[in-house]
Amino acid sequence: METAIYLNGKRCNKNKFKYEEELESLMEKNYKLLFGNKTIFIQKSKIKTEGLGDSIPDGFLVDLRDANNPQIYLIEVELEVHDFYRHIFPQITKFIAFFNSSESRKRLIEKLFETVLADKKLEEVFRALLGSKEIFKALTDAVENTQNILLILDEEKPEIWEAKRAYAEWDRLVKVGILNAYKKDKEEVLSLTPPFEEVDVLDVSKGADTERYDENFHMESSSNEIVDTYRLIKEKMLSFDKNLTFNPKHYYISIIKNTNFAYIKLRRTKMHIVVMLPYAVGRRIIKKHKISKLSQSVKDFYHGPCFRVTIENKKNLSEIIKLLKRASK
Repeated sequence: METAIYLNGKRCNKNKFKYEEELESLMEKNYKLLFGNKTIFIQKSKIKTEGLGDSIPDGFLVDLRDANNPQIYLIEVELEVHDFYRHIFPQITKFIAFFNSSESRKRLIEKLFETVLADKKLEEVFRALLGSKEIFKALTDAVENTQNILLILDEEKPEIWEAKRAYAEWDRLVKVGILNAYKKDKEEVLSLTPPFEEVDVLDVSKGADTERYDENFHMESSSNEIVDTYRLIKEKMLSFDKNLTFNPKHYYISIIKNTNFAYIKLRRTKMHIVVMLPYAVGRRIIKKHKISKLSQSVKDFYHGPCFRVTIENKKNLSEIIKLLKRASK
């Protein structure tokens, strides 16, 4: 279904991309607008590819909106007309295999760090967004804990949702953004669906098999330490109130008492919990763990005041349990 865009009372003409490079260029030139001022896009041309094999995407997007929880996205730009099973599927599957290899992740961290240090302007941007935090540590944290593949297309492609239904790793790692440009005279309007800030909090994939989303789906890539920490939190909360429900969904495990009051996201070496309480309340309770504010758009997605707390091990869980008990009331 086509979208009609109007600017100053006039209908805009949708740009028809003939070549992948046109869409890629549009994304690169406008990435701050599309992904936010606290993101950094590193072009593939800046990366020394020796040692990375043929698993090189069109670029790497580092999201530093929360410097305590940096994220990285392998960006792949494709046109809808490209053959899915001959071109897109093999390429994305290579990226997934790349992320699953500890040696590949290590090499990527090293290459990204080398690239940053070799470009003084790029290094300055990182330091401005990270403050006193180390660049190497931020890149390591991003690569080890937030493997994301962001596929930028000009139109919907049904085969992607078929792949996400068929393969759990596609479902877990691959996000999709539809990017378009509309022009009227000298004015240009861009659209990105969904908005970037919502790409990690969308609940389910189109037509996804919800039976897949059990706890094992979320634990599969997590360390034993994080899995044990999650199980301990669950055990203590059910001991506090046996009527609580731990409800696995696509991108999180929610905790329910009448309504959702917390959302758990398991990563490789850490766990994030979005808690439905004002940030000030969390700040008073949480002293030993990292706590982060969320953007208004994310708060809107969760339908109320909330914040994120990050857990890296089983230490000091008493304050986490106290926080979750408070949120459940």
